[in-house]
Amino acid sequence: MIKASGLSSSPSTPTQVIKQHTFPLESYKNEPERLETRIYASSSPPDTGQRFCLPSFQSSAKPPSAASAPYATSTTAAVAAAAAAAAVAAAAAPGTAEAGMLEKLELEEEAIEESESDIYMRFMKSHKCYDIVPTSSKLVVFDTTLQVKKAFFALVANGVRAAPLWESKKQSFVGMLTITDFINILHRYYKSPMVQIYELEEHKIETWRELYLQETFKPLVNISPDASLFDAVYSLIKNKIHRLPVIDPVSGNALYILTHKRILKFLQLFVSEMPKPAFMKQNLDELGIGTYHNIAFIHPDTPIIKALNIFVERRISALPVVDESGKVVDIYSKFDVINLAAEKTYNNLDITVTQALQHRSQYFEGVVKCSKLETLETIVDRIVRAEVHRLVVVNEADSIVGIISLSDILQALVLTPAGAKQKESETE
Repeated sequence: MIKASGLSSSPSTPTQVIKQHTFPLESYKNEPERLETRIYASSSPPDTGQRFCLPSFQSSAKPPSAASAPYATSTTAAVAAAAAAAAVAAAAAPGTAEAGMLEKLELEEEAIEESESDIYMRFMKSHKCYDIVPTSSKLVVFDTTLQVKKAFFALVANGVRAAPLWESKKQSFVGMLTITDFINILHRYYKSPMVQIYELEEHKIETWRELYLQETFKPLVNISPDASLFDAVYSLIKNKIHRLPVIDPVSGNALYILTHKRILKFLQLFVSEMPKPAFMKQNLDELGIGTYHNIAFIHPDTPIIKALNIFVERRISALPVVDESGKVVDIYSKFDVINLAAEKTYNNLDITVTQALQHRSQYFEGVVKCSKLETLETIVDRIVRAEVHRLVVVNEADSIVGIISLSDILQALVLTPAGAKQKESETE
């Protein structure tokens, strides 16, 4: 079944507005998304007239004060305070004025630098998941009694990559159906072009879940709309997932599905308003962000079934396509696999990657590349503007060197400054 899920009731939101920000949050909430997620319903929450502004950063234990100021003034205020203190010290003790002023300014500069290093973490902690949910959105939901084949066709028809699963017996959401599930079915049951995949043709979602998840079953990972975006980033990376359903704990309704892409784009909108951490000017090589060893890739003539096997065995979400000379010429992602369902060609997985990619829609994101010598600031801007899930790191000869994903970037911007443990791998 497909449920249109409007936002029926707003969780608690800030009631006191200090200053009208130049970029109202509502304009982001109303902004259309990419084609695969651009599905709207007519329902929307009542307009409370509230607008969000940027509170000044404080410790996580304290709420923003009523006299909070924009980010841009916090550093200036700290420097001004340091200068004033130094001036007072100079008047009181002329003999030690110079040494005292230098020492005080150095201490202030260290404090400011330390404060700026975790500014994105504090930004995430000061915003709720509800802040990022579009004003109007439609959520595709599948009942677990639906046939697996019909479910995947519905993903294609609605242009979405995943859908929450509703179990009527329990009257609750019990999991997610993703393209990874489609790949796992093909990987497990595909034999040859001459053999029908019975499990895909006939099984219901609940049957597939019982067969496939009986040993690896995990409860649905979800988050409350009132939880912070920091908690959302932490949950996405810690659980090695790409999609996090926002579920209202009171009504039990699913409101939205959060992704790395949506969160990073939201952060990027406010980056210009905040002091820039020093690490944003460092390059990938200096920061060590991304994966540069044992990179999985395929060739244009690689059979699709082999690519699917690599997806499953290596737990990765995309494979760069490299030609005979070693140059990156394309990329085959998990999302491209769903075209097999759209074209009803999943019974012949011996075709090559090149043949399969001919069925790809015109909205292909393209291979977006970068160099290890480019700064993190440049990388973040490029991946957000291109609206892709990863960049392929190449050398001067355009040969593959590594991969940097949205997960890697959010880890570096938000979790690493918070002292959170680096993730080991990434799966969908």
